[in-house]
Amino acid sequence: MRLLFLGDIVGRPGRNAVTERLPGLRDRWRLDCVVINGENSAGGFGINEAICDEILAAGADAITLGNHSWDQRETLVFIERQPRLLRPVNYPQGTPGRGANLIDTRSGHRVLVVNVMGRLYMDPLDDPFAAVDRELETCPMGQVADAVIIDVHAEATSEKEAMGHYFDGRASLVVGTHTHVPTADHRVLSGGTAYMSDAGMCGDYDSVLGMQKEESIRRFIQKTPGARMEPALGEGTLSGIAVETDDRTGLARRVAAVRLGPNLEETWPRFWD
Repeated sequence: MRLLFLGDIVGRPGRNAVTERLPGLRDRWRLDCVVINGENSAGGFGINEAICDEILAAGADAITLGNHSWDQRETLVFIERQPRLLRPVNYPQGTPGRGANLIDTRSGHRVLVVNVMGRLYMDPLDDPFAAVDRELETCPMGQVADAVIIDVHAEATSEKEAMGHYFDGRASLVVGTHTHVPTADHRVLSGGTAYMSDAGMCGDYDSVLGMQKEESIRRFIQKTPGARMEPALGEGTLSGIAVETDDRTGLARRVAAVRLGPNLEETWPRFWD
């Protein structure tokens, strides 16, 4: 299978990068499944239903969230009727929505997508390791799912790496989100799971993590209240990771970083060209 995971969409530049590029990439790379983190897609804070529908229509099979899941209050309602929008699986019992789902892809494969949030320097949610364990036990790769993608929305690289190794051999891809900066450690772990500490963001990199530079810098210098943070409005760059799996096992065979757009050096899976 050919999998593509794209990092946090930040505002309109990130949405434009996805909607303009993704349809062509699905055809060019013959992608089986695309998962995108959309937790900053609505003006940098959360997601709304119209944007969710826009991202799915552009070619995403599933959308994951994170610590900004509920910044748009309407998400608490529409997430219940949108099974392809996932919030972290380790939210307390009774939280609206779902944290994992077995997605039927256009190519006829079944992909388990799990969204989980770390606890280091983040909200103190339930144990992320145990929460994902439960999902993998009920939907094991190679038996129920053809592939498994785990989005670890976390601040600490150590926590992301620990989860990568812990789930090595039981998932096709463990990928980090949240820090908005693509890391250079994409690789296939010893047990056959593709890993990357952070997929980066889909947004304007002439910014501070996708937000306008001026207010971000002012807050560091003055430490006083100011204007509302707004997304930078330059051209967006598409950032993420591409994975090719073994159809028999679901484990990763090849992996490559994806960066398409200005400000960063472009790279893509040349083994698919």
